[in-house]
Amino acid sequence: MARKKKELPLLEQITITDVAAEGKALARVNDMVVFVPYVVPGDVVDLQVKRKKHSYAEAVAVKFHEHSPLRSEPFCKHFGVCGGCKWQCLKYEDQLRYKQKQVTDNLVRIGKIELPEISPILGSELTERYRNKLEFTFSNKRWLTQEEVEKDFKYDQMNAVGFHIPGAFDKVLAIDECHLMDDICNRIRNGVRDYAYEQGLTFFDLRSQEGMLRNMMIRIAEDENDRSIKGLMVVMQFKIVAPEEEVQMKQLLQFMVDTWPEITSLIYVINNKCNDTIGDLPIHVFKGDDHIIEEMEGLKFKVGPKSFYQTNSRQAYNLYKVAREFAGLTGDELVYDLYTGTGTIANFVSRKARQVIGIEYVPEAIEDAKVNSAINGIDNTLFFAGDMKDILNQEFINQYGRPDVIITDPPRAGMHNDVIDTILFAEPRRIVYVSCNPATQARDLSLLDVKYRVTRVQPVDMFPHTHHVENVVLLELKN
Repeated sequence: MARKKKELPLLEQITITDVAAEGKALARVNDMVVFVPYVVPGDVVDLQVKRKKHSYAEAVAVKFHEHSPLRSEPFCKHFGVCGGCKWQCLKYEDQLRYKQKQVTDNLVRIGKIELPEISPILGSELTERYRNKLEFTFSNKRWLTQEEVEKDFKYDQMNAVGFHIPGAFDKVLAIDECHLMDDICNRIRNGVRDYAYEQGLTFFDLRSQEGMLRNMMIRIAEDENDRSIKGLMVVMQFKIVAPEEEVQMKQLLQFMVDTWPEITSLIYVINNKCNDTIGDLPIHVFKGDDHIIEEMEGLKFKVGPKSFYQTNSRQAYNLYKVAREFAGLTGDELVYDLYTGTGTIANFVSRKARQVIGIEYVPEAIEDAKVNSAINGIDNTLFFAGDMKDILNQEFINQYGRPDVIITDPPRAGMHNDVIDTILFAEPRRIVYVSCNPATQARDLSLLDVKYRVTRVQPVDMFPHTHHVENVVLLELKN
């Protein structure tokens, strides 16, 4: 006999008191913490508990009794379903305040080190259409919203192109309009979708691994002064298993060329694997260049379909200026740029350094870094590809020299202990630590505290309407 599900409680007239991790807010009910999405501190709501553990619960707001003065009207029709931009309901000035608090709390609670006064967070000039890259997924399993279900949605069209639904890996929410990027992104996505509907093209099924249309990536490069689009790249990802599908693919690509002359780089990838990664696959140029060019302070950066480049170009400039200022370069320093990516920071600071050595795991990124140095006439950079903990060791330092300054911008997981040990061995005068995860940054700072003291902290908001925050820390040798 099936076990009867335990009925979860309805909590009435609960006041939301704070923000929590992953963009959620929280309330306290007796001794239990309740995590709630899409509400803000000060809201008074009825909460339907969806999951309950011993000391915490997860719930959704089912009725609002009072709206908080911090609440803002969400501007996107997909808010609350797509899973992105979870803080649209929170005024931007309060988003910044809570991000500042997030940085402070992590450095104090996890780092447990002496800290200077933390500088006020640098907000983003743009809070909509600030991204230069978006990726959309094609799926034959459309996620139906509550409104669509109530309106008796016609189930004859279950294909969709949009974003994956959190917690439902094979379901995709159909996106009509996204405010994260220039409107050309909406026109291309919707136009390709409508063409695919009309021509009866098959959308991918993640479970059965069938279907032709898999993924669409759009990247733009804007003029850094007037925001006009100088480069527009579209990367289409297909699964092709039959000759007629290749014909359909070429017809779709030609339709895109004819419809959007703004596209300067139309690329396609044949991906018959079980995942959407393209790092190990060849790319094919259907029209134009195999890259677009981003500019920053007169420097040109080549960005290809596999390249990493900060997705908020304008705010990336502010982030890199902070890193360069913290580095305190005079022109005589040897700089190590760890996790250099395509060498953006390395090339950006090279004018004020004697030499910059960049290290990165991805070989294609290192090739882009070398190209970026070449097209800018920069001859004082060296780049190495490989696992950081394997390359950056005492032998490497003995061969290439002890760095005066280390700039490190690791992934969310932070730095490996072996890398930290090598940094401590190298004893640079200054370390500039750029992080997208203040929690792992705080952990690493506590390990570096044996020889270094934190002298400056500057949070930077790269992603408005999300809980994500970048943080730049300057460490100086104690002795």
